[in-house]
Amino acid sequence: MDHRDEVRAFLASRRARLTPADVGLPPSTGHRRVAGLRRDEVAVLAGVSSEYYARLERGNLAGVSEAVLGAIAGALRLDEAEQQHLRNLAGAFSTPVRQRRAPAAAPPVRASVQRVLDAMTSAPAHVQDTRGDIVASNALSRALLAPVHELARATGAAPNTARFAFLDPGGRHFFPDYEQVTRDSVAALHAAAGRNPYDRRLTDLIGELSTRSEVFRTLWAARDVRQHRAGVKRIHHPEVGVLTLDYDVMDLVQETGLRLVAYSAAPGTPAADGLALLARLAADQQVTPV
Repeated sequence: MDHRDEVRAFLASRRARLTPADVGLPPSTGHRRVAGLRRDEVAVLAGVSSEYYARLERGNLAGVSEAVLGAIAGALRLDEAEQQHLRNLAGAFSTPVRQRRAPAAAPPVRASVQRVLDAMTSAPAHVQDTRGDIVASNALSRALLAPVHELARATGAAPNTARFAFLDPGGRHFFPDYEQVTRDSVAALHAAAGRNPYDRRLTDLIGELSTRSEVFRTLWAARDVRQHRAGVKRIHHPEVGVLTLDYDVMDLVQETGLRLVAYSAAPGTPAADGLALLARLAADQQVTPV
């Protein structure tokens, strides 16, 4: 993934989704040659010269100040996740070349973190790295995401819900809200790529999904980014049916780049009953980690 291409495509995509009316500009007369705002209109809104903004949209964010980034973000009506993505893209230009190396595979989590996971017997929980690989999990998470782990065992790759959703034929059935799940997955990978533009393993995953999935390629081209901290996800489990679960994502402060993802259901709901049944089945089957 070329970093300048990513900058260029992201800024152009955000500009294309806006019209003069969206940002309080008078409608232009005559035929508009581009979808959305023109570069010179963004420049006016941001208070910079047209030539300077054109340089930015050609992919060169080197040396751009925080004030200018804020002005561009305001002109393009970027939300919080998009603003952070823009800052990440700009920050990558100041990364010393010696630091632009592929990081090693995520190490196993500390034993204490695994004990915490194992103590969560009524809530599926796992730890994932920046590209979404599951690096640690509890028994209930492995039971809940059993098809994801089955694909990992078959391919020798780490369990990864994005790889499962895009490359496994069962992904559409497992995730009833498939379109939303895949959009969220791509948006999360876009955000991760902005934070870690020189992560070779992340780039390899994006390349793999782009090569093998037309759905992924289409969604990636939209350049959407999103922060996933909490929400609701429906899972059609092969043994207990459809579960509507809340999920929460928490950074592990002492583990750089690792996040804990926990699923839960309100007491007395069908989903809570389903999780309880799944916990009993997992105990009987003694599901083992990948």
